Amino acid sequence: MDEVRARLRLKHYSVRTERAYLGWIRRFILATGKRHPRTLGGEEVEAFLSTLAVQGQVAASTQNQALSALLFLYKEVLGINLPWMEGVVRAKRPQRVPTVLSRDEAQRLLAQLDGRAWLLASLLYGTGMRLMECLRLRVKDIDFARNEVTVRNGKGGKDRRTVLPRSLAEPLKREVERARLLHQEDLLLGYGSVWLPFALARKYPNAAREWGWQYAFPAAQRSFDPRDGSERRHHVDDAVLSRALKRARLCAGIEKPVSAHTLRHSFATHMIEAGYDIRTVQELLGHKDVATTQIYTHVLNRGAGGVVSPLDR
Repeated sequence: MDEVRARLRLKHYSVRTERAYLGWIRRFILATGKRHPRTLGGEEVEAFLSTLAVQGQVAASTQNQALSALLFLYKEVLGINLPWMEGVVRAKRPQRVPTVLSRDEAQRLLAQLDGRAWLLASLLYGTGMRLMECLRLRVKDIDFARNEVTVRNGKGGKDRRTVLPRSLAEPLKREVERARLLHQEDLLLGYGSVWLPFALARKYPNAAREWGWQYAFPAAQRSFDPRDGSERRHHVDDAVLSRALKRARLCAGIEKPVSAHTLRHSFATHMIEAGYDIRTVQELLGHKDVATTQIYTHVLNRGAGGVVSPLDR
């Protein structure tokens, strides 16, 4: 497991992915009688994945994550290429349309929030960013003069730019100023260093303490980094917003399930509804394929779905 962890960090996988992969590898080892993976092969991996689908009834995405973890173990750590596993019983991938709030519901939801939770939720709805893209936002990537935000290392390792709502400029400036004061306090106490991606910490030794690299939404307390044990200030925990959204949904009387990703779905749908070109929306969302963005046209009942029932004529 230490070898797997070291390889994951060498390949710059996130801490979340590291925990997920280690968890699946551990489950695989336990399910096969604690035998060393080197003595196992494609048949055992097939059986494990099929059990997840048949007995565990997991979602297709969960089964794919387990498969990715085991492929990483065998290819990257053990140096073994598994045969193509045609006998795996695959979990069925459901075709669902995303949950989208109406404009009125979005405003009612935001009205029930305040402080940092309101600002984070407003940014998600106003920019279309994913939750972790918003939480990991660095000070240097906010351009108030051009009213835009640069998303670094988004899904698929891609950078992109998205719009910064003018109505959020002043509240965000105040939040950044609070982060600056917190950073100054950390510097006085001998801290103030932030985690940097890839090898930037070695290439630019002083960058980790520079103001521009700090998180725009820092955590209230410093914590120890599980990768190297350093005490530093991370970004705010995503559970803070999740709990706030749950309370706000109940207070606003919204029956639909609401998560941070619901706000991203609502941004995309309302942009297309306002007449913006789907390619523009694709770029703002950071979708690799326009087909992914087109799902929001189904939410609007455009195309073949935009018919009038004969009962209503």
